[in-house]
Amino acid sequence: MNRSVSLQSEEEVLAVCGSLDQNLELLNKSFDVTIIPRGRRLIIDGQPADVETVARLLEKYLKSFRADGQTGDFTDFIRAWSKDPKKSRKMIEDLIMQTRDGQPVYPRTVAQENLVSAIRDYAVVFAIGPAGTGKTYLSMAMALSYLNKGRFSRIILTRPAVEAGENLGFLPGDLQEKVNPYLRPLYDAFYNLVDIRTCEELLEEGVIEVVPLAFMRGRTLSDSVVILDEAQNTTVSQMKMFLTRLGPSSCSIINGDVTQIDLPDRTESGLVHASRILQGVEGVKFVRLGREDVVRHPIVQNIIDAYEQAE
Repeated sequence: MNRSVSLQSEEEVLAVCGSLDQNLELLNKSFDVTIIPRGRRLIIDGQPADVETVARLLEKYLKSFRADGQTGDFTDFIRAWSKDPKKSRKMIEDLIMQTRDGQPVYPRTVAQENLVSAIRDYAVVFAIGPAGTGKTYLSMAMALSYLNKGRFSRIILTRPAVEAGENLGFLPGDLQEKVNPYLRPLYDAFYNLVDIRTCEELLEEGVIEVVPLAFMRGRTLSDSVVILDEAQNTTVSQMKMFLTRLGPSSCSIINGDVTQIDLPDRTESGLVHASRILQGVEGVKFVRLGREDVVRHPIVQNIIDAYEQAE
């Protein structure tokens, strides 16, 4: 069986084929296909399942490339997807939702697919990995998808108000104005996924609630998706408090990066502690993401590597 994929510009040819067609060689080896370039057309030949997988993979890459001009390094993109070709085919089909601009949201790597699967199957999911691996974004997308399907009636977003080296205590304004800077990343992900009018309506109606972690004490959260971001900056008692807020028909997603802990010295991270004592607990799932799952600017992967080597 063979199938063709069309490229629209020389930029796309360079991005997909690489220097001396090295990217095509990687695809050939990873998926057991033969790709023959014919100008701005790629002919993919092989077994039907492999041909279909590679064609859809190229189409997804090109769709992202045409939308923003970059999707990260193509080599890393292919290696991440080709670790398990059978699972790659499932990922390609695993659309979560579309953004406000109509762009598809889907797991781009095997670890991201593991995260999405875990959210579907477990009541409590811990996503642990470096910045840019899609932890918050995929969690938000899954929560909004659940909300749209009527599986849950509320989304609650929270994070600890811990200063990352700066002292914000003397900022002007009331309590809400002081804590808003800590919550801004949650709003950013939300606004990228949903149009502004819908955002405002959901926030005003209380369907989506964004609160500092300290405000969660004493609550029981039912029929809700509860997302805790920056969990590495919780204390052990805060993590215990958060995990015991879960009410009937609810699930929680806890995201964090254990390499960026901003707690005072000798204060143990609640995320580190939980990952040690909750392994194997029924209903709890830990998903680890790494540098190969970074979907921000490709330089972010190099930065993460540099810091890991220095440490």
